[in-house]
Amino acid sequence: MSRRSTGILAVVVTSVLWGTTGTAATFAPAASPLAIGSAALGIGGLLQFAVAWRAVAGNRMPLARHRGVIIVAGMSVAVYPLAFYASMHLAGVAIGSVVSLASAPLFSGALEALIDRRRPDARWILSVVLAVGGGTALILSRAGGSGSGVVVGVVLGLVAGATYAVYSWAAHRLMDAGIPRSAAMGAIFGLGGILLMPVLTLTGAPLIASAQAFTVAAYMALVPMFLGYLLFGFGLARIAASTATTVTLLEPAVATLLAVVVVGERPTTAGWIGMAAIAASLLVLSLPAKEGDPGDRSAPMP
Repeated sequence: MSRRSTGILAVVVTSVLWGTTGTAATFAPAASPLAIGSAALGIGGLLQFAVAWRAVAGNRMPLARHRGVIIVAGMSVAVYPLAFYASMHLAGVAIGSVVSLASAPLFSGALEALIDRRRPDARWILSVVLAVGGGTALILSRAGGSGSGVVVGVVLGLVAGATYAVYSWAAHRLMDAGIPRSAAMGAIFGLGGILLMPVLTLTGAPLIASAQAFTVAAYMALVPMFLGYLLFGFGLARIAASTATTVTLLEPAVATLLAVVVVGERPTTAGWIGMAAIAASLLVLSLPAKEGDPGDRSAPMP
């Protein structure tokens, strides 16, 4: 497999793992979305730092030169899970996942265009159009019970999408500057994990109130967050941030399928069409690059 293909595959596996989080959270109904989010990414982030601390220490000077990028990325890591899980709590698993993940490639592409001066190529644009169209169909399929909670949930989903795009872009930028993947991801997620600890301290009591809730928190911290973000960092070292965030549009499709199988939800025809469109977007993104096309980069803007 090519470097680009292995990067996409790693992010696909990550997306599948992330797609389990909404369903997993339903098994700890007494815990708030703030508790779930801070436990999942707070503990997961600290574990990432623990694994990568040697790399972080060994690259402390290069990391110090990019401290501004790391601080912004760490703050984004801290905001993302709080907004994401609150979005799913208010608007539903499918809508929260779709809005968060479908908006991320748009924010990511905007960052690359404005800061890195890279114009998204035609394949990426087509992939985003298909994915956003599929996400819209998923939202419409769940809009029957919409209300103020859904509106707030959608807004929080956009916040999650923006912060996700920021830390993905920042991690890729650090790697482009020659900082090893483990050092970049360890520094960013370690800082994010530290920032989430006060939230977990204030809200996390329900997560240790029962064995089931504790198991849910442990699963989310260790599997989708810790293992998932290790794979995500592996993928980011091989593909552009805009490509990675587009691939993760697979997550809402996985979340919806699990909602059908495990939770018992029943998507409408529009929901199934939406998942098909998201799958098509991944196929478009995975097509072999044309000769002369860098594949894992957007074309530089003049």
